[in-house]
Amino acid sequence: MMNIIDGKAISKQIKDEVKEKVAALKAQGVTVTLAVVQVGNDPASSVYVNNKKKACAYTGMESESFELPEETTQEELLSLIEELNNRKEINGILVQLPLPEHIDENAVIRAISPKKDVDGFHPQSVGALCIGQPGFVSCTPAGIIELLKRSGIEIAGKECVIIGRSNIVGKPMALLMLRENATVTITHSKTKDLKDVCKRADILIVAIGKPQMITEEYVKEGAVVIDVGIHRREEGLCGDVDFERVSGHCSYITPVPGGVGPMTIAMLMHNCVESVALQTE
Repeated sequence: MMNIIDGKAISKQIKDEVKEKVAALKAQGVTVTLAVVQVGNDPASSVYVNNKKKACAYTGMESESFELPEETTQEELLSLIEELNNRKEINGILVQLPLPEHIDENAVIRAISPKKDVDGFHPQSVGALCIGQPGFVSCTPAGIIELLKRSGIEIAGKECVIIGRSNIVGKPMALLMLRENATVTITHSKTKDLKDVCKRADILIVAIGKPQMITEEYVKEGAVVIDVGIHRREEGLCGDVDFERVSGHCSYITPVPGGVGPMTIAMLMHNCVESVALQTE
């Protein structure tokens, strides 16, 4: 029997838990504040930024928004980040990606204090994840772990195949699944016999960036399928997985929209609350 994993419902559970923690901190006189920085007015980025502001409002957090023009220089952006690093009332700093081409994203990510790196992209955060030390975990992979656990899906001992090796999803996802005692294979554009490798998976996590590429030919009967992709088409949104063709062959599957997407913002809120304790150590 196929079950659809409801990311909207699970993300609401997490945001409600965050809301309680934010209220408890407020009662102690502590306000949680997220700084959101956007350079330029890319329409998709604007939608994401607005969703993050709404999530802050829902959980009772404060958000400070910095909407900078497209022609902002790298030096000006780094100067703003340094100022936010030094402001004690700012708990988390989020710089919306992608940035304009004239700005080095890696330099910007490295400039954010690891104690305020709620996106989990700083090399120190990634290194901590690699060796099992405490630190922020990037929000999408962390959200996928919550989707699996809160849906009652066993991870330990399972064979997990990840399609995609990006720094934001594929690599941290593999490390998190290892931490949960799965046996992990990462596949990518150079993988030979991709369909055969994917058909070994008890849990198949797809972050390849190609609309509806994954069909039933890639999926073992009864597998769990997590679709990280999101693509805008005239007929609506779709993922990297061909939902109609795959859903009849798996035990659990995430829809697009309403699967992984809402979890990313929920885990961002979770990281913001966790940052408070980190900054008072």
